[in-house]
Amino acid sequence: MTNPSPPASTSPAEAESTERRPPVPYWRRHLRADGTWKPLVGKNGPPGEELADLRSGLGQPAGSVIALWPYYAAETDGELTPELVAEHGALTLYGLHQQSQKRPMHKKGVNLGAALRRLRDSEKFLDSALDRRVETAATTTSVPALLYRLRGLVTQLRGQAIPLDYDQLARDLRQWSQAERRQWVRRRWALAYYTRGEQNGADQGPADDSGATGAGTPAPGARGASSGA
Repeated sequence: MTNPSPPASTSPAEAESTERRPPVPYWRRHLRADGTWKPLVGKNGPPGEELADLRSGLGQPAGSVIALWPYYAAETDGELTPELVAEHGALTLYGLHQQSQKRPMHKKGVNLGAALRRLRDSEKFLDSALDRRVETAATTTSVPALLYRLRGLVTQLRGQAIPLDYDQLARDLRQWSQAERRQWVRRRWALAYYTRGEQNGADQGPADDSGATGAGTPAPGARGASSGA
């Protein structure tokens, strides 16, 4: 009779890799790979009390609202990092966006400009009024000012059940405090917002170092959205 083989052990490198696996941002925590809800939350999405916790951070500095602490996924050594500030902003807007919505309001590949274009195409709002709100948000130069302006736009998106990519929004917020990168984010949003025809709003090219790639003259209105405040 032979003795059973001992269970396979995990190498130190594999164990360390598993331990250091980055946590999933909240807006993806309840989603399957195909973008639908996990069975645990059923058809109604995240618990309402969790979304209320996220909304409690609207207009508040990152890290200042105790209710949000369990939801942060960004790594920090106790300092207020640009990543944490960006995640905080995206979390609070997601809490507002997902409120009372049964369908996921996070959708990969739909940047803010593309989502707002869908809102414009819904013909539920006066084009000129929506254009002004979008341009007012795009010409802010600080993250708090941008988040303040986005609250109203996200509320309008929620009213039409139009989702957006919160991973991309968090990356955009992280870059907003740097003038050169902010220009690239504005350009991406403007091109997606003013371009007609089939598009998915996904970024082209590296977002952190050089912004979106793309050639040609900006579409009508993009120049105004790319100007400084």
